[in-house]
Amino acid sequence: MIKAYSRFLSALFCLFLGGLLVWHVLLPDRAKSETENRTLAQAPEFSWAALMDGSFTEAVEDYFADQFPLRDGWTGLKARAEQLIGKSEFNGVYLCGDTLISKVEKPDETLVEKNLSYVDRLAENTDANVVLGLIPSAAEVWRDKLPAGAESWDQRSLLAQSDVDFSNVLTAHADEPIFYRTDHHWTTLGAYYGYTALMEALGREPLKLDSFTRETASESFNGTLYSQSGIHWLTPDTMEFWVGDHGLTVTSWRGGAPEPGSLYDRSYLEQKDKYSAFLGGNQPLCVIKNEAVLDGGKLLLIRDSYSDALAPFLSQSFSEVHLLDLRYYRASAAQYAAENGIDNIAVLYSVQNFITDRNLVFLTQ
Repeated sequence: MIKAYSRFLSALFCLFLGGLLVWHVLLPDRAKSETENRTLAQAPEFSWAALMDGSFTEAVEDYFADQFPLRDGWTGLKARAEQLIGKSEFNGVYLCGDTLISKVEKPDETLVEKNLSYVDRLAENTDANVVLGLIPSAAEVWRDKLPAGAESWDQRSLLAQSDVDFSNVLTAHADEPIFYRTDHHWTTLGAYYGYTALMEALGREPLKLDSFTRETASESFNGTLYSQSGIHWLTPDTMEFWVGDHGLTVTSWRGGAPEPGSLYDRSYLEQKDKYSAFLGGNQPLCVIKNEAVLDGGKLLLIRDSYSDALAPFLSQSFSEVHLLDLRYYRASAAQYAAENGIDNIAVLYSVQNFITDRNLVFLTQ
């Protein structure tokens, strides 16, 4: 009786695996996972050289893992099962009640020191006023929300070297929704508080909170931490736009030539990557001009994606806001500032990006 039952289970298991294999073969390969927001591995080309060095078998494993039938459902089920056994960290993301917070690993101290020195070199190479702004991550501002015993690198010593006091202003409003619950970026509210800190560092008066009209842009935003963690059962985030685009001229350089841009690209609100609705996402250079601010001066942001949500506020206080992304823009930032009559340069990065970024070396040109 026991043997027959064991044989039945073995046959059932083999039938299950065989069914999945047939299903995998019949299904067309997917190019991208919207849930994970990443490109999926495709079937590798065979070669004897690749087989001998092991790269072919590794590529096949990646291919089958990425193209596994109902992969998105299985990743969510895996996270649920891990939660039931008491796990609180999922692929470097902590589940903190109804909020996901990314763990910050201890950085390479040599790289951090180099990046700080590159900012100093920029200040030496330009006549514009240069400030460094380091934005603490949710793991620092919301440290009290982390699970008991959860590890995350203490950012305070690095934040003390920031000219813009993002840390204190965000900590003062830590009881408000200043970061998304499913994404690593700050919310529009968090970006507003960041705007006030930057304006103070530049000796300028920020606009009051009630100067802006809130618009709910989406109530179905599932961000990068949703994708990374496999935790797919939390209520989606709400995204807001606060600044109108009346009187603004936005120009983007996506392919090396200027083209009309927009403060908000609402087409992204119908996609997984909704945060890219701010300015239309990643691009080498974007310039926002406000004809109503005649004596506001010109600001250059050397930035990561946090500035996408910050830029709309700055557009209301400066005649021109230039956003330069060193991942794609490799020419001299100092020369750009000189050619465009820039008054102030702000190097603005989230701590998590600053401690790992290897493009800041281009500031030395």
